[in-house]
Amino acid sequence: LQLVARLMAAKRASGQTYEAIAKGLGVTNVYAANLFLNQAQLKPHAVEPLKKLVPGLEAADLEAMQECPMRSFDPQLMQEPNVYRTLEACQHNGEAIKNVINEKFGDGIMSAIDFYLDVQEATGPQGERRVVLTFNGKFLPHVEQTTANQDAMKMV
Repeated sequence: LQLVARLMAAKRASGQTYEAIAKGLGVTNVYAANLFLNQAQLKPHAVEPLKKLVPGLEAADLEAMQECPMRSFDPQLMQEPNVYRTLEACQHNGEAIKNVINEKFGDGIMSAIDFYLDVQEATGPQGERRVVLTFNGKFLPHVEQTTANQDAMKMV
């Protein structure tokens, strides 16, 4: 939590938005936000560009950002209205989403590892501001667990 507080303070002091940081690093805006929440790993090639975008980042914090993060969440986060409503939308539409994915792709799931998430803005038909969430995940088909395939695997 202390790391995240320092990262967020450096971001605020820089005046940079997640969108600007994302553009400068060539990542999605949600990935950029996850970097500052210590939920994504800063890759070595992005260290120098990030230092230019957010000059207040300390060397030790940049090193910590390159470690494998402990991806988790605080259960109290579920009380935050944006988080709760996003989960509610997924829960309410989950069965329909599952059915459409299975109809289009077959038996399988969307990866949350080989996955991109982006937040954008659109204008609705009455001129209202609208939130656009794009979930872009690799399709992972379920495999038939045959003994022939298992027997063919080489144990290391």
